[in-house]
Amino acid sequence: MSDLDAAHDEPARPRPRRGVYLLPNLLTTGNLFAGFYGIIAAIDGNFDRAWVAIFAAMVFDGLDGRVARWTHTETQFGKEYDSLSDLVAFGLGPAIIVYQWGVARLAEYNAAWGRMGWLVTFFYAVATAFRLARFNTRTASVDKRYFEGLPSPGAAAVVAAFIGTAHRYGIGGPYGLVLAFVVTAAAGALMVSRFYYTSFKGVKLTGRVRFTYAILIPLVYVVISFNPPVVLLALFGTFALTAPCTAAWRKLRRRPPPGAGRS
Repeated sequence: MSDLDAAHDEPARPRPRRGVYLLPNLLTTGNLFAGFYGIIAAIDGNFDRAWVAIFAAMVFDGLDGRVARWTHTETQFGKEYDSLSDLVAFGLGPAIIVYQWGVARLAEYNAAWGRMGWLVTFFYAVATAFRLARFNTRTASVDKRYFEGLPSPGAAAVVAAFIGTAHRYGIGGPYGLVLAFVVTAAAGALMVSRFYYTSFKGVKLTGRVRFTYAILIPLVYVVISFNPPVVLLALFGTFALTAPCTAAWRKLRRRPPPGAGRS
């Protein structure tokens, strides 16, 4: 029997379905679309929709990677596409939303503040790009349990939830605008910081869960539904502050008490 005949006798290997590979990328496209829509909504002055779009992008961002792992369809193309989409949704999106909401109006009170306003929003966008690039280049060498620097979705959530809260309650004027200025700058600085944040990657969604934990899941949704922007700002703001507060606490505990070592 020739090699050609043997090749014909071998059963044909089933080709992987192309639709399976499309699913994670479709979710990533949803992430990109939500970020793009948030920018358009902010330009049109629809800030209620703009800040919600950022959280919609977070949902898509959380799904695409998990779906790729569950279906064993992780590719280098998907990783690069995900990073580019994250830059739009969690970098440019929040920066433009903040600028359109009020940072641009800082110039009405002081020309120097106006220049600082757009520089801060640009700094936030650059910090997001830097954070994503650092994450991509250190994926193989870092502890999977932690993130170095505030993750870009978390920073975007803080900024978006603040804008949602400020827009709902009419927080404005010079003090409100400066507060937006500070929140955006702080979120950007935390992204490029050396603080370590828990990644929650050790949590297995497919394993058995205690009944008490299962009850907490719908309870969280109920609490958020009472006042979404305020509750989300409290949740993600607390998460953003955990790492610097923990680092400060550890540093204080190592510091010797006043007068120690004196005769």
